[in-house]
Amino acid sequence: MRYIGLVHYPVLNRAGELIVSAVTNLDIHDIARAAATYDVMNFFVITPLERQMALTREIMGHWLTGVGGTLNADRKKAMETVRVVSSVGEALSAIENRHGRSPEVYATTACRRPDAVSWRYLRNHIDMLDAPVCLLFGTASGLAMELLPLVNGILEPIYGPGDYNHLSVRSAVSVALDRLFGCY
Repeated sequence: MRYIGLVHYPVLNRAGELIVSAVTNLDIHDIARAAATYDVMNFFVITPLERQMALTREIMGHWLTGVGGTLNADRKKAMETVRVVSSVGEALSAIENRHGRSPEVYATTACRRPDAVSWRYLRNHIDMLDAPVCLLFGTASGLAMELLPLVNGILEPIYGPGDYNHLSVRSAVSVALDRLFGCY
């Protein structure tokens, strides 16, 4: 009962201001493929802007009902995980309606926090959990603080051996899904 949400609002820009970020074609494609690989039930693209929702549906339509799906069945299967919603609340309600219980929600961040949940802890916790889990990923410069009341925890940042810490969101999603659900 795995879910992910790619949040385009509320997120922050580089100046720390609240914005709506743009939906990108590559994020939809690559995150949908990662979601299908790790048995994610739904990948929610979360944006309040109707034009961005329409763009996402147009991209999905090419692969679900258009020539793209005919030529590439694997991409069609990946796109079947995608749902477009207008808010994080709408995504969480959809999960609750499907399972009859609220999901546990974990936010991601690129910032170190003293209260961060470790990847190892969450992987073990999920294995024992009998509830859906939703991971929220922020676009632009990350999730806005107003989402914190909705989450059960914030995951520690993804770091490599060096100081550089600026993964694309689609790369971060893949790393996160592998850390939590990978077979090794």
